Amino acid sequence: MRKLVYYIGMTIDGFIAAPDGGFDFFPVSQDVIDFIVEAYPDTLPTHVRQQLGVDVENPTFDTGVQGRATYEPALAIGITSPYAHLRQYVVSESMKESPDPTVEIISGDLVDKIRELKAEAGKDIYLTGGSRLAGALLDEIDTLVIKLYPIVIGTGIPLFTSDFSPTHFTLVDNRALERGTVILTYDKKSSVEV
Repeated sequence: MRKLVYYIGMTIDGFIAAPDGGFDFFPVSQDVIDFIVEAYPDTLPTHVRQQLGVDVENPTFDTGVQGRATYEPALAIGITSPYAHLRQYVVSESMKESPDPTVEIISGDLVDKIRELKAEAGKDIYLTGGSRLAGALLDEIDTLVIKLYPIVIGTGIPLFTSDFSPTHFTLVDNRALERGTVILTYDKKSSVEV
């Protein structure tokens, strides 16, 4: 069965974006770019892959799921298929039609759709964001890969927006990059392990 992987950048104080959704304050240094290109090139938007000259097969993901708020910045710059190298889904109750034939809108039962995708053959599923979507899918997330940036912002959009729901994960890998970003990988603990 495929895994749903929430791969995301986060501040030391637990935020994935500024209050307005912006994320250009993250200190993305060359060591971070090198890590992403080496380990997770499939998480780079297609136009960024082109700019960086990244032309490799997807090592980890073949499907991406994002919320409408995460999709909006791409639309704002005229990109309707931000992850053209992946099968793309946008979760939205208000968006009735997709602006691109390669992007499918999920407006029905989200959990059922994710379980359907996880049951298919293929590579893992990249949960692009955002916070509300991750909160709604917390029970379905199998792995967290957090790029913990060495910055505190005070307030913003949290890693998860959800009701109180303690969910246990186990740290399975950590890697400190040269300029202070730490890559933390967690797998969900089964109820037997808790």
